[in-house]
Amino acid sequence: MVSLLVPPRDPHGLHRFVGGDINQAIALNIIDSEDMSISRADRSQGRSNPDRFLLLLKTRGPQTAADLGRALGTTGENARQQLAKLAAEGLVETESVVRGVGRPRQFWRLTGRGNACFPDAHAELTVSLLSAIRNRLGADVLDQLVGAREDEMRAHYRAKLRSIKGLEARVAALADIRSREGYMAEYHQADDGDGWLLIENHCPICAAAAACQGFCRAELAIFREMLGPDCSIERTEHIVLGARRCAYRIRADAI
Repeated sequence: MVSLLVPPRDPHGLHRFVGGDINQAIALNIIDSEDMSISRADRSQGRSNPDRFLLLLKTRGPQTAADLGRALGTTGENARQQLAKLAAEGLVETESVVRGVGRPRQFWRLTGRGNACFPDAHAELTVSLLSAIRNRLGADVLDQLVGAREDEMRAHYRAKLRSIKGLEARVAALADIRSREGYMAEYHQADDGDGWLLIENHCPICAAAAACQGFCRAELAIFREMLGPDCSIERTEHIVLGARRCAYRIRADAI
């Protein structure tokens, strides 16, 4: 069994504003709600701390030092120096990407250790318990537990969404619920204008989901039920399969 640290290492105090809720970061003027950059109010106070770099890489994915510098209101060189310090701690790493003609560009991304700075719901204990249930009580009992969690989620989500009309409004409400549960969720219209993308930048139960795929199947089933029969929803990115985030494409059915 893979051993995961618990609680996750949090050297820069990320939990004080990323307790799973990206709206909390927006409320504290750390992230701009429009473009997910560091807010102007925060930049003006000069608080370009390492945790800002980690949060931007978590919510945006791989970025160049210049991109991060712009988001933080500083120079690319200053950003590069800070990233080098984070790399020395094992929290970030670089990858070279070739785009068109010219030299490869260097992008920075979170390492597994960097991702562990974000809440993961006590991964080691969760995985150990799931393994014990499966090995001692059987897969059927584990399925029953997943089903019980699914029933509780369904009741909670239904109560929250009962009075909300319109597909986009329901997608927005679902994103808010998921963000409050620790998934750092957001949504926006798809680039081609056909429907929306529901994005979860973090999975607080990732270790459990990796150990038991039933959790992910149950969540997708609940999304489909909560958004209603007049739309389709497809998972297009999946953290458990190695993606940076989970993403869901939601389309209204043709009338």
